[in-house]
Amino acid sequence: MTVLEQRGSSRSENHRPAPPPAWRPRVDPAPLLPDAEPYRLLGTDAAGRIDAGLLTELYGHLVRGRRYNAQATALTRQGRLAVYPSSTGQEACQVAAALALKERDWLFPSYRDTLAAVARGLDPVQALTLLRGDWHTGYDPREHRIAPLCTPLATQLPHAVGLARAARLKGDDVVALALVGDGGTSEGDFHEALNFAAVWQAPVVFLVQNNGFAISVPLAKQSAAPSLAHKAVGYGMPGRLVDGNDAPALHEVLTEAVERARRGGGPTLVEALTYRMEAHTNADDATRYRTDAEVEQWRGHDPIALVERELTERGLLSDDFARQVRDGAEKLAAGLRDRMNQDPALDPMDLFAHIYAEPTGQLKEQAAQLRAELEAEAAGTEESASAGGAQDTNGEARP
Repeated sequence: MTVLEQRGSSRSENHRPAPPPAWRPRVDPAPLLPDAEPYRLLGTDAAGRIDAGLLTELYGHLVRGRRYNAQATALTRQGRLAVYPSSTGQEACQVAAALALKERDWLFPSYRDTLAAVARGLDPVQALTLLRGDWHTGYDPREHRIAPLCTPLATQLPHAVGLARAARLKGDDVVALALVGDGGTSEGDFHEALNFAAVWQAPVVFLVQNNGFAISVPLAKQSAAPSLAHKAVGYGMPGRLVDGNDAPALHEVLTEAVERARRGGGPTLVEALTYRMEAHTNADDATRYRTDAEVEQWRGHDPIALVERELTERGLLSDDFARQVRDGAEKLAAGLRDRMNQDPALDPMDLFAHIYAEPTGQLKEQAAQLRAELEAEAAGTEESASAGGAQDTNGEARP
């Protein structure tokens, strides 16, 4: 029996029309559906309309980003970082996300998105402080308009929606752009964030970097949807499917989505198809779940090589320009290496800083306990030093 059928001797006698059709689509789903194929510019007839200045800017960021990833990975092997989730191969997603935003907008990164933060202007050392284990975040989120790097999966997405909603209520011309991996779309926070964003028409853009794996779990074992971009339709927002290694195409799609949100058009879900060239982190053995042949196949679709090809065809990749970009990348890596090799001066009491405007009673108690332990340790160190100095020339302590 359906919801339109009633108990009784006759269906026609007991039938009642449905109430106002809440079951009908609230909006036409057709315009929300993503394209059947990923949107591309490079290698197509439309590549000629890409602005030359944008193309060279993207290239510089991509080359520096690749070198940044390599240097951060090396620092992990040297013990200077506790862990590093590389974004090698995904640089186009990181760079395009950063460049699509205006200074007043907010970026909400995941743990793999330190390059996006650096491309937005954050000091590379500050971007890596969390992964070094030194401090809470390593930078002031309000100063840089970059939310704290997020290790728990997808928890940054509801935060982005909340900020975007608050900005709209205040009348601020602000858009939030939240990054998440394909694995993060399997978390409840992802679905809750999209639903709230669409209902509120919040000025927020979700960028899903579909790099093929959630650690070792391939996408096919996470979702049976035609694409992750199709999930947008179920919440009432547009879904866009784009080649995540085509930096100009991704920049165009994200810029359009950001400006649409700024005009009051509501949220957009963008799925960028890319590939994680390196392991999940330095603690992961990717050979256990993917083949070298698969990785090599994706090397042929490298985001840097794609832009280089377009620059070369236009005669924009001179030897001098290429050398300047490489030199800039090496300078960034050298500065990062030198500064990360310096031991930081840390204050254990910072554990209790920047948590609450007014610390709770429990935190005050814990802070007092830690302070007492630190003072006792310092006093013990001073006593040991005094005892060590109070010895005669024979090495025996004086009475």
